[in-house]
Amino acid sequence: MHDSTAGLRLAVGTLTVVPVGTIADPTREHARWAMVLAPVAALPVAVAVGAVVALGHWATLPTLLTAALAVAVIAAGTRAMHLDGLADTVDGLGAGWTRERALEVMRSGDVGPMGVAALLLVLLAQVAALTAIVDRPQGWLVAGVAVVASRASTLLTCRVGMPSARPGGLGAVVAGSVPTWVAGLGGLVVAALLSAAVAASRLSPAAGVVAVVLAAVAVGILLRTCRRVFGGVTGDVMGAAIEVAFTVILIVLSSGRW
Repeated sequence: MHDSTAGLRLAVGTLTVVPVGTIADPTREHARWAMVLAPVAALPVAVAVGAVVALGHWATLPTLLTAALAVAVIAAGTRAMHLDGLADTVDGLGAGWTRERALEVMRSGDVGPMGVAALLLVLLAQVAALTAIVDRPQGWLVAGVAVVASRASTLLTCRVGMPSARPGGLGAVVAGSVPTWVAGLGGLVVAALLSAAVAASRLSPAAGVVAVVLAAVAVGILLRTCRRVFGGVTGDVMGAAIEVAFTVILIVLSSGRW
């Protein structure tokens, strides 16, 4: 099996609920392709989100309800893994004391008060922002492409120079696997795709570029903080980065200035 095909299967199998069969222990090359193709792997979830938004608009459902259903579909389509990663990462960052203590809190799987607060705030922001998007022309397209674009955060999370916080686990395999130039090229591609979707929604294409840039900045701040506290990235940090990127993208696109 070609490395790219194996990488795509790894990305789909780990980032979505789509069954791909048994996945062998990934090699470094498979991990690199998986992170690069993460936006492609998110297409099934993106299509489902677009369908929910389109059906909600067709059925003239309240926009708040349609947005809430779209967010629920994302959670179901990803096993809520990224939300879990967000909660664990925030709890780890708030654990204080030592790096070992922070990693232990993340590994425990219990969601503390900081993790709960982060989940509530992020979900509230996502639903509120989507409410402003779903009722626009081609809102279903914008929502779906936003899902795909947010997964490009894996290019930053796993770029060369970003170490793993732990010696084992999937995080150790994928950390530092993406060349910097690939991360930059991927950012340009998703910015172009998002700008095209935004233009179809009769908004300024600049909104797509601004959304991707600000999402990259937010993810960069998160990664810098995690590197200082944890010593690098973990699978939870990767999930948190996706949620942060998705939230920032939605907030920017929901602005009435475009």
